[in-house]
Amino acid sequence: MAEENTDIGGTVEDEDEGSDDPNLQLELNAFRAQWMSELKTSSGTSDRLLRTKGLKRTQEIAREEKATELFLRAVQEEQNGAVYEAIKFYRMAMQLVPDIEFKINYNRPPDADRVGANYMEDGDVDGEIEDLLAYFEQQLTLESSVPKICTPELEMTQMHISALPREILMYIFRWVVSSDLDMRALEQLSLVCRGFYICARDPEIWRSACLRVWGRNCTKLVPFKSWREMFLQRPRVRFDGVYISKTSYIRQGEESLDGFYRAWHHVEYYRYLRFFPDGHVIMLTTPEDPLSVVPRLRTRNTRMDSVLLGHFRLSQETDNQTKVFAVVCKKKEEKAAEFQRNRFCRRNPAPEAEHSFHVGLHLSSGGRQSFSKLVWIHHSCHITYKLTGETVVTAFELDRMYTPFFFARVKSYTAFSEQPL
Repeated sequence: MAEENTDIGGTVEDEDEGSDDPNLQLELNAFRAQWMSELKTSSGTSDRLLRTKGLKRTQEIAREEKATELFLRAVQEEQNGAVYEAIKFYRMAMQLVPDIEFKINYNRPPDADRVGANYMEDGDVDGEIEDLLAYFEQQLTLESSVPKICTPELEMTQMHISALPREILMYIFRWVVSSDLDMRALEQLSLVCRGFYICARDPEIWRSACLRVWGRNCTKLVPFKSWREMFLQRPRVRFDGVYISKTSYIRQGEESLDGFYRAWHHVEYYRYLRFFPDGHVIMLTTPEDPLSVVPRLRTRNTRMDSVLLGHFRLSQETDNQTKVFAVVCKKKEEKAAEFQRNRFCRRNPAPEAEHSFHVGLHLSSGGRQSFSKLVWIHHSCHITYKLTGETVVTAFELDRMYTPFFFARVKSYTAFSEQPL
């Protein structure tokens, strides 16, 4: 039994030693080499595929950008009325990318001419403005030992505005704002340079503007953080334009003599409200369209017939609603002329009386513009007889004929400055 075990052990050892056969090692090395070569080939192929996909993607992006440019050019030509040119560009764009119409983003940046146009809707946080002011002041201080409001971009032989003292420059800024409170012009002026930006944020200018609008009711800043924030966010009427209300209705006419038809008339008229910073207001009701009426409402010294002059005041109610109350009446010249006409009349003239109209409006914002809508809440006529001192009040019912007023800005109202702020 021992010998048999010995023979078996010897046989196993011979098999282990036989695993070192050189032919087997060569086959293993050849297999490993072939395996590594296959791996390298597959990795190289994948790299080539990735490069090919990246190149195709780049070409697609370039083709889409070119198609977008052509399509927008076609849209512009179509808007300009050049239909044939537009068709040519449309065809070229769709040849590059057939569905380019659905891939274009039509969102465009705001126009440059609207810079300062929406200063009423600025959502600037007061802290950011203070940081920007501090940054500009620091930059001006670091640039020169003697800080200047601005520096000329080119060499000049004449005196530059930067040579003026700051007090003179602030007086010029008050002329820009003017007595009409053209704060829009001040905001546009602040875009000139850093120094003008600092001057346009001067608290004294904005405080004077607030005092002109609210008077004794704005002695405290609370809850606002600055005078500029108060002017921009606190409800008020606007002075750089006119509030217009358009009313139209159908009126039944008289029946014809033969009785076969009855005419219907389309009646259309306008109401105009023009506010001034000193508390005066102009009210006019006329069938004339705004194109012919608005230019004549620039000043209070208008010679239009049926113009009512008066005063207005703002009222802040407990429910945080701002209301405008106005009292208007005819001009004195018309009353004197009417008295002269009645003086030569044989019959006894009617007792002399004064007519005044009391108007109540609710101030709100309409659309994108702030404080641009006035809604009727009250309208009455007060007749005071001078002989007896009696006053008769007639309140009008606010029906659908009292359409709201909407604000329209008029550039000519603030084109000239008559007095500084």
